[in-house]
Amino acid sequence: MNKDTIIGFVLIALVLIGFSWYNQPSAEEIEAARKQDSIAAAIKDNAVKQQKASEAERKAQAEAEITDDSTAIFFSALKGTNQPVILKNDKVELTFSTKGGTISKAVIKGFEDRDNKMDVTLFDEKTQQMNFMLAGKSENIITQDLYFTPSNISDSTVTMTAQTGNGGSLVLDYTLGKDYLLHFSLQVKGLNGIFAPNYKEMDIEWTDLARQQEKGFTFENRYSTLTYKECKGGTDYLSETSEKIDEKIEKSLDWVAFKNQFFSAALIAKDDFAANSLMTSIPQEKGSGYLKQFCAKMKTAFDPSGVRPSEFEMYLGPNDFRLIKDVEEQSAFGKDLDLEQLVYLGWPLFRYINRFFTIYVFDWLTSWGFSMGIVLILITLLLKAITFPMVKKSYMSSAKMRVLKPKLDEATKQYDKPEDQMKKQQAMMQMYSQYGVSPLSGCLPMLIQMPIWIAMFNFVPNAIQLRRQSFLWIDDLSTYDPIVEWSTHIWGIGDHLSLTCILFCVANVLYSYMTMRQQRDQMVGQQAEQMKMMQWMMYLMPLFMFYLLNDYSSGLNFYYFISLFLSAAIMWVLRKTTNDEKLLAILEANYQKNKNNPTKKTSGLAARLEAMQKQAEEMQRQRMNQQKK
Repeated sequence: MNKDTIIGFVLIALVLIGFSWYNQPSAEEIEAARKQDSIAAAIKDNAVKQQKASEAERKAQAEAEITDDSTAIFFSALKGTNQPVILKNDKVELTFSTKGGTISKAVIKGFEDRDNKMDVTLFDEKTQQMNFMLAGKSENIITQDLYFTPSNISDSTVTMTAQTGNGGSLVLDYTLGKDYLLHFSLQVKGLNGIFAPNYKEMDIEWTDLARQQEKGFTFENRYSTLTYKECKGGTDYLSETSEKIDEKIEKSLDWVAFKNQFFSAALIAKDDFAANSLMTSIPQEKGSGYLKQFCAKMKTAFDPSGVRPSEFEMYLGPNDFRLIKDVEEQSAFGKDLDLEQLVYLGWPLFRYINRFFTIYVFDWLTSWGFSMGIVLILITLLLKAITFPMVKKSYMSSAKMRVLKPKLDEATKQYDKPEDQMKKQQAMMQMYSQYGVSPLSGCLPMLIQMPIWIAMFNFVPNAIQLRRQSFLWIDDLSTYDPIVEWSTHIWGIGDHLSLTCILFCVANVLYSYMTMRQQRDQMVGQQAEQMKMMQWMMYLMPLFMFYLLNDYSSGLNFYYFISLFLSAAIMWVLRKTTNDEKLLAILEANYQKNKNNPTKKTSGLAARLEAMQKQAEEMQRQRMNQQKK
């Protein structure tokens, strides 16, 4: 920076300072401005007071209008006393409020709650509300503002009626079925003139603060969702973890359900819920006693003439696959509701396994009166028996490769350079083919068992039969079994250590060790070095599984523990009962047979590797020819 530039900056600064000093207000001007601000503030305060007074006046006027039967259609129904009306059977007990005319409390019988008390309260008047809204020409009719008069009261029926001043009425008629299904309808009578001629839909707003019903908040929250079914499609749900507010569902719906892990409340419309329903799901904080805030804003058909009622059904009960299938048959709407989708069984492939195998086996074993822990052990034994032939075939393939390892080492020792790896693989595949060994056969059992593992991963946490069932040291197979708990949440671990999860991880380490040793014994050359790198990844997998499953169902961890323990035992028995000398003799016989058969061609993976080698050599030859030119 030169001298002229510095002088320029100094002059600019002096000009700005002088201008600011020259234009600053005098003491008299400051006092005048202060007085003006005080006046403005007083005017603003006065305006606010006038606005509040005006609002109070308008409110008083509105209240006065409500007391005038000439302006309020349901004048006689705007005041009254809230009285409970109870419908019940052997399965549920439902409480209805005369204020609003809708269900205010649902108790599911025969299931213990989180505090080990009999019967589960699905929701009550503090957390749940269902509101029907009708748009009239001059005013809106909102059921939650009205007091209804109950009639036709019995253990299974009640009729709620809100009367108008001119003899008209709004009627909610309820009938409770033999178990978990409630049928009801909404109908107006003598109110034709208050609705527009083209008015054909009413609004429904249903809200619920879903209660925590199980011990494990994180695990239960993962399986608690706002679920819905499209009329001409499948079921879907809002995110279990993220907040969704007024999510628009563009297609029409058969039903909407507020679902906990093991219990659900589902609202079904005979005439469908119209497209563009708005759904909200807001996760709640751990320790609040609640899981999510649900809200569904929907529209459905409404007949203002009162000739045809708007009909609904509600399922209020456990998420039991067989039970829900039976209850769905009681529906009077003739729809394929597919309500059993409330029991999540996984993606299509895994759902089919659970739907047509696991559930049948589970029900059959349960019918024998076994405890749930024994049922899990027997299912594991059955699956191991089914997959044993493939496991044995896989092991024998590995054993063949193990006994051939010295011959492979000798035959391929000239291909230890990195650039010769393709030739080495080709030579190995050629020898495997001559000895009658298929390296890929070892992968088949894993491909068969993985879908079963994933299917059980989805089945066990949703099996309500495991809820509150104890086995050995486990108090409840549907949630975690802590051996140690603490108050502070630790990232990745939580606030406890689950014993079944630890046992599963230990079994995983044991099985990984046995598997890696078996594979290492059959590797040749650089493959063995690469296996040393891979084994650390295999040993880290149990640690990852611990972080994943520490919050999970102890029944699931127990199943995985038994499954891996049996897998390790089967591998150990096969190793002890395999005679390597006899196996090598069989392979030598195969070699001599193939050696004396000059027409036998290389096939499978060996043929593909040979073709790749020839292609690579041809490309290399072409590049060299181009370089010479």
